[in-house]
Amino acid sequence: AIEVALAMLQRDGRWLMQLRDEIPSIVAPGCWGLFGGHLDPGETPEQALRRELLEEISWQPAALEPVMVHHIHHRMAHVFLAELSVPLERLQLLEGQDMALVSTEELLAGSIWSTQLGIHRPLADGLLEVMRHVSTRQA
Repeated sequence: AIEVALAMLQRDGRWLMQLRDEIPSIVAPGCWGLFGGHLDPGETPEQALRRELLEEISWQPAALEPVMVHHIHHRMAHVFLAELSVPLERLQLLEGQDMALVSTEELLAGSIWSTQLGIHRPLADGLLEVMRHVSTRQA
């Protein structure tokens, strides 16, 4: 299985999402997902996530809390929860087509509006399952 580390970053009750690039060879092209990525050889999931967040949004949280390991297709995702302690405007989108802070209700609708593209785009496979797990855990 491919191992990845993903960040559920929360600010004011909303979740930071990344609209993935339209590259056919990547997982979930053109879909909304969580920031993060593959573990490099020898990296722990937290080390990989910290590296990926710097590469993708030029920021990382002070603390990351592991919340679940999610298995889908041939991928094992280490999911971490953290507070997004800076406003969205302070982040630099260095990978992906768009980013947005969205409510749980918007996520449960199954698609999210992209202000960059001017259209709704679907969620990546497995994202709803991860969000439901974490929402239940926080309740």
